[in-house]
Amino acid sequence: MNQSLKYQQKIKKAILIPDIICGLLILLFVYAAGSKLLDRQHFQAVLAQMLLINYIAGFISFALPITESVVCLLLFMPGTRLFGLYGSFGLMTVFTLYIGYMILFAPKLPCSCGGVLEQMSWIQHLVFNLVFIALSAIAIKLYKNIVATQQPPVQRPAG
Repeated sequence: MNQSLKYQQKIKKAILIPDIICGLLILLFVYAAGSKLLDRQHFQAVLAQMLLINYIAGFISFALPITESVVCLLLFMPGTRLFGLYGSFGLMTVFTLYIGYMILFAPKLPCSCGGVLEQMSWIQHLVFNLVFIALSAIAIKLYKNIVATQQPPVQRPAG
């Protein structure tokens, strides 16, 4: 087997891990956005009870599922996947910081994540989010490595 073929197989294997992570993130955000949009009145009512964001609950009830959907589209398309991973990392980080705040200052308030995710405790949410932050970071690192190895070497003029 020649070196070029081995190299191509290595790249394909390296791409598989971040692609699986992107698939998991897409499932997460499609589910979260869908459940929020399907029961937007409930989502907005829960947001209205939350500290720090209750005064913009109406805006967030539209903007958040739309943002999650945009991140899904970015993750789905190969040319924008890295942007989607950064978006995912950012969203999950913001969610996690807010969950940390909720654990410290308002642990009795309900979750507004939608669907099955609402059934998790705040601590379970924190761990869940930290896992997805780590997965996003891993995928970002792997994709950046893949992109760097696929760039042709710079040809320097002789002389």
